[in-house]
Amino acid sequence: MKKLLCINLLIAMSVSEICLAQSGQSSNVFSADTAHPSPYNLSGAQFPRIEADSRVSFRFRAPDAQKVQVSINNVAFDMIKGDDGVWTYTSEPQDAGYRNYWMIVDGAVVLDPATDAFIGYGHMCNGFEIPDPDGGFYALKDVPHGNVLIKNYYSKVAKSWRHIFIYTPPDYDKNTSTRYPVLYLQHGGGEDQRVWIEMGRTNLILDNLIAEGKAKPFIVVMETSAVGPQFPMGPRPGALGAGAPRPGAAPSVAPAAGTPATPATPAPGAAPRFRFSFDTYAELMMNDMIPWVDNNFRTLADQAHRGMSGLSMGAMCTKAVTLAHLDMFSYIGLFSGGTIAPNEITDKSKVKLVFMSYGSRERGSEGVKNAADLLQQAGINSASYVSPLTAHEWQSWRRSLREFAPLLFVD
Repeated sequence: MKKLLCINLLIAMSVSEICLAQSGQSSNVFSADTAHPSPYNLSGAQFPRIEADSRVSFRFRAPDAQKVQVSINNVAFDMIKGDDGVWTYTSEPQDAGYRNYWMIVDGAVVLDPATDAFIGYGHMCNGFEIPDPDGGFYALKDVPHGNVLIKNYYSKVAKSWRHIFIYTPPDYDKNTSTRYPVLYLQHGGGEDQRVWIEMGRTNLILDNLIAEGKAKPFIVVMETSAVGPQFPMGPRPGALGAGAPRPGAAPSVAPAAGTPATPATPAPGAAPRFRFSFDTYAELMMNDMIPWVDNNFRTLADQAHRGMSGLSMGAMCTKAVTLAHLDMFSYIGLFSGGTIAPNEITDKSKVKLVFMSYGSRERGSEGVKNAADLLQQAGINSASYVSPLTAHEWQSWRRSLREFAPLLFVD
């Protein structure tokens, strides 16, 4: 089975254009109110099981193991071994939305074979989803759907082929004379181009908003910001402790994904630190990616119809790239990744919108409205959003995209 999955993945990676249906995006991720298998489980697998009170029950067979733990969002919990060699654990109630998890078997990180795997924390993880009564905005519904294409293009800057995900809105293939605005959407630390579809559910969020007449149709481009030598991103696999960073967190001791990093001089005995730089990725976007997108898709290829946004480290990337290239981007979105001050914008006439958001449980949420107000006072259109009762997590970023999208490309 593992061999077959690897072969299928290699086939997918080698094809230059793949149209993804709404695979893995089942409609029950927000509406179930009784105990049920996680929607990401493989066919017939009953565990992980989402209990009616939002606890999660796990089972893992490892009869020869001495110790097994389940790590939920990078916090490890001991499992109990049964006489049949099956280890079990039931968590405390979990907040609504997506969560990463993996197994730790005698100190080694191991994926649960019963459910899908997703990237997070710089390695592959499993995932489960807690129903959200207000999560209908990212549910799979009977509305017109766009497509998610997987494409490859060659970058002269990176001197390599680049793997890219592109969402085209409903009717893109029907209205063949229509051109569309473009949003470049960035992932967080330890992630890549897949996450805004697999965990973020971007295609479904936009399908639903467009069907409701709340957002204009636009193209979304999702690519990794990794260029050149790689450094560790986020906490090491299996790290313990309640203070472990959430998925997508910009790491404290590692550089942004794939960006050049300059080691700072560490204190005696301290681990080396790195400074973030997105200069190479900005060069790649300007010289390779944006021209390729404009040449291969029906885009409105001008500054007024181009935006960029991202979560956490991706917000840092967005800020660095857009403020250095205001002649290329008119819409800027920062999700859980800082704010922009008026004096950082060199030409306010070029900025149509700055959007900034946080989860209410995140440090930084208390100042985001004030940051938006200062931009407004300086004559720069701005908006802020605080996601209720969420932290540095996908529920914050799904909601942020829902709030940001209706503000985009409004003439």
